[in-house]
Amino acid sequence: MLIGKQTWSFVSGPRILGTGTVVGAKEGRGPLGDRFDLIHEDPYAGQESWEKAERKMLEQAQEKAVLKAGLSMEAIDVMIAGDLLPQITSAGFAARTAGRPMLGVFSACATSMQAVALAAALVEAKAARYALAATSSHNSSAERVFRFPTEYGGQKPPTAHCTVTGAGAAVVGAGMAGVRVTSATIGKVVDLGVKSPWEMGAAMAPAAVDTIVQHLADTGRSADDYDLIATGDLARVGQPIAGELLSQRGIDLQDRFQDCGILMYDEHQPEVFSGGSGPACCACVTFAHLLRQLEEGVYGRILVVATGALLSPVTAQQHETVPCVAHAVCFEAGAS
Repeated sequence: MLIGKQTWSFVSGPRILGTGTVVGAKEGRGPLGDRFDLIHEDPYAGQESWEKAERKMLEQAQEKAVLKAGLSMEAIDVMIAGDLLPQITSAGFAARTAGRPMLGVFSACATSMQAVALAAALVEAKAARYALAATSSHNSSAERVFRFPTEYGGQKPPTAHCTVTGAGAAVVGAGMAGVRVTSATIGKVVDLGVKSPWEMGAAMAPAAVDTIVQHLADTGRSADDYDLIATGDLARVGQPIAGELLSQRGIDLQDRFQDCGILMYDEHQPEVFSGGSGPACCACVTFAHLLRQLEEGVYGRILVVATGALLSPVTAQQHETVPCVAHAVCFEAGAS
């Protein structure tokens, strides 16, 4: 049901029935390392290329989510998945392995919450009993597409992000137990003129703020109604900018404002720059850590605002500005 201008309210309370998270070595050595289901020390994950490694991780995350939901892959009515590679190839090939109907989606690093929102909408509408939302990224496959191959050894500024190597998946369906998906706000594309592909946090911050403000207006809530609001990958550059922009709107989150890109890595880890990014960043932190905190009673209601920069290698080379989008999903503890 649409409420306000951009928010879907899920009256039936679709639930997260199972999640799967698979990450690389750097992510496994971060502060959330013990939360992930599987850690690959080998960046190739036993495969022949970075791209095949990413596909393998996405397949493993999907399988783990379905298994933890107590289902078989054949029970999944639809997969909703995407990634950063051209033609979302990781998602397409992983769906080939699963053999289930697929809807491919792309919102760059905001893909995870777009997929969850669509999965919940399909379950709410009874168009699916079980929907699988999934996404992935790989540091080396993304570097090869958007910048330079890692073998090139190109230097990066401190404002750069470290693309997360990993994959996250969640089964959404009706049930009596599990974290509830209660609403989702679909973001507008916002572009305030940032051109540098090394300034993703600054570029995405206004989109995150726009979606948060719209979500609160649509739901009639205030920031105090949330135990936590977490952005996807603004990292250490973009998160303070978003906090300042929210303060200018009269919204002061203080210690209830976090970012998945900051949570993913210890700031003293080598070559993480301002923090994590990539579709797997928000997916893995949310599915492995934030949802578990809801289950553990740390939080009762959280808003996850996945952020995405909609640039391409071509637009960056043509010195276009960076349009951005943010999609928000409200998760609540399991009691109905």
